[in-house]
Amino acid sequence: MGVRLQSRDQMAKCGMACEKFSSSEESTHEQIRGENFDYCFFFDSRGIVHKEFVPPGQTVNHAFYKDVLERLRKWVQRVRTDIADDWVLHHDNAPAHATLSIQEFLAKKNIPVLPHPPYSPDLAPCDFYLFSNLKLKLKGHHFGTMENIQKVVTDELHTLTENDFQYCYDQWKKHWNDCVSPQGSYFEGDKL
Repeated sequence: MGVRLQSRDQMAKCGMACEKFSSSEESTHEQIRGENFDYCFFFDSRGIVHKEFVPPGQTVNHAFYKDVLERLRKWVQRVRTDIADDWVLHHDNAPAHATLSIQEFLAKKNIPVLPHPPYSPDLAPCDFYLFSNLKLKLKGHHFGTMENIQKVVTDELHTLTENDFQYCYDQWKKHWNDCVSPQGSYFEGDKL
């Protein structure tokens, strides 16, 4: 699942993604206390804005997602005052994002949403860029404990530069244009 925020002026994007990581590429869910973990982070074209781990056993449902959005909103108001009054949320069509309670929450908090076309994972930068690169760096390593995985993932995310996030944003714009320009016509891969 991925979400991103955009400043209306700069079109600076910010996003949240919840992704499951395991102890290694080959590992099963049972290798570390029977769990994978979800890591949520919000980013814009300048870097990570907010991050948090999903507590073990917690499902990312609409109630949890609403709490995460509220924490993000408060964090942006306190720390990222440059975009606090001027951002647009872009999230995919994951069930937790599409519920009426989330739509009502976003409307009540005056958070505009950029719609995500159905069946378009190529428009989720966390999926097509950030997580794929992160997983490549973690591939084949055994970390032993959930805490070790969380530390390594956090450390790897902190190695990403503003240029990396800007590249991700530029790629997102390219993917968005590639998806929108056919105006609903069917296409596969790069055949537009």
